[in-house]
Amino acid sequence: MIARMILELGPWAWMVLGFILLAAEIVVPGIFLLWIGLAAIATSVLSLALWGADFWVWQVQWLVFLALALVSAYAGKRLMAGYGDESDQPLLNRREAQLVGRTATLTEPIREGYGRIRLDDTMWRVRGPDSPSGARVRVTAVDNSELVVEAA
Repeated sequence: MIARMILELGPWAWMVLGFILLAAEIVVPGIFLLWIGLAAIATSVLSLALWGADFWVWQVQWLVFLALALVSAYAGKRLMAGYGDESDQPLLNRREAQLVGRTATLTEPIREGYGRIRLDDTMWRVRGPDSPSGARVRVTAVDNSELVVEAA
């Protein structure tokens, strides 16, 4: 039944497949089906142009579709590779990294390498050289949600 329907549609079968894949792209997360759908539509355009040719049998159509799908998926990956990399706020959602360079007063002394500071409304565990409570320190780095500090 499906084979007969595809034969009746002729070159339009590729167009139908392309639009089905494009519609599936809306439902399925990602952007992969877009490129395969575009390859199916391109195969449809070729089929419309070459439908009467003796060499344009279904095996050749499938090979052309597979080649176009590979090329379009590769081109799509290359096209989308740099998309969205740059941000005007690179530290957004990286709260600890936003604290590098700030100074604070130790609320608990640094003993054996560890102590605590208060920045804004949060107490942070810090790592650095031993210092008494009340000493001013500067955050120099972040390591596993611990702030690395030095004397300010």
